Amino acid sequence: MPTAPFDFTALLPAGLPPAAARWTGRVKYDFTGGNNDPDALPLDGLIAAAEGVLRREGRTLSTYGLNSGPQGYRALRDFLSGKLQRDAGINCSADDILITSGSLQALDLVNNTLLARGDTVLIEEDCYQGSINRLLKLGVTPVGIPLDRDGMRIDALSNALADLKAKGIRPKYIYTIPTVQNPTATILPLERRAALLQLATEYGVPVFEDDCYADLSWSGERPPALYAMSDIGNVIYIGSFSKTIAPALRVGYIVAPWSIMSRMLAIKTDAGSGALEQMVLAEYCTAHFTKHLPVLRKSLRAKLVTLMESLREHFGAAAEFDDPQGGIFLWVKLPDNVDALKLYPLAQAAGVAINPGPEWSVNKTRARSHLRLCFANLSHEEINQGVAALAEVCKREFGAPA
Repeated sequence: MPTAPFDFTALLPAGLPPAAARWTGRVKYDFTGGNNDPDALPLDGLIAAAEGVLRREGRTLSTYGLNSGPQGYRALRDFLSGKLQRDAGINCSADDILITSGSLQALDLVNNTLLARGDTVLIEEDCYQGSINRLLKLGVTPVGIPLDRDGMRIDALSNALADLKAKGIRPKYIYTIPTVQNPTATILPLERRAALLQLATEYGVPVFEDDCYADLSWSGERPPALYAMSDIGNVIYIGSFSKTIAPALRVGYIVAPWSIMSRMLAIKTDAGSGALEQMVLAEYCTAHFTKHLPVLRKSLRAKLVTLMESLREHFGAAAEFDDPQGGIFLWVKLPDNVDALKLYPLAQAAGVAINPGPEWSVNKTRARSHLRLCFANLSHEEINQGVAALAEVCKREFGAPA
């Protein structure tokens, strides 16, 4: 006789998020997430790297940490030390780097080390959804700082710091994605970087620098990292291989002074991030990273051009956007009567997935009619077809484009 399935409901603690829905597959035209260009993924090089490093060092998989200690595979940290010096101006050794399971684990380690319920942080007004949601989940108040075409506005940051000080509030950190910002793809100029650091020093607030997209500027050039410009060690820096090699590898990293790194390492209790991924990345990147990046940038830039041309063709003046300086996202403003949160399920039903702007902003009212579109994963033909389908839904439901 069949019995009823066991019911776990009464055992669940209070405060859990809503249950997840089963994944039913990706829609035909998926402009969401941080998925990258499958054609630009260096598959042959990764295969060769995997075989080479496993034949040479594979037996170190029998130990936690690959005989490299709890901060991650030494060869990968050595590669990063040289790369960060060359590209971002950061003078650090392998011992200043902690390998993490993607930049999301890096975010969690920083937050769980520094934040408590009721704290306040300063964050770019339009920003990475993962950062915003983590703060809200922790009961932390994010204060949004507006951006313009040169990134975070320093005058607004100065005013916010002064207002908080007058209220007796000392923010725990200033979070910024200064180089190829997500979602706006702006790059903070050198002068603003210096002014941001000056304010951080004046108010005694550390800076949390997220640099996950910095390698994807079209020019291949960038200002020095805030971490490199700080002379008092008040910056925590995180990066990732998700946007330059492959997001599914789940490898990120933290660069920080040992005084705070040691506290983060103490709560990283996962017995080490994935070892095989670290080995393959170190083997591949040491030999090929600088040759791979121009190929990836060229492919991504071409797809962005296709997306912008498609939006102009199918939306006309109804879609407003700046030409990004790099990255994999386009931040699009539709007419004010378009509610992106209502557009989302309608577009999904038509086979088009979008990221509604309010989910990527702490000012949800101002971002009401914005969309974040990831152009990296789709083919040129799929981009054209997806934009056409989105425009059809948008016109039917909101009358835009007219």
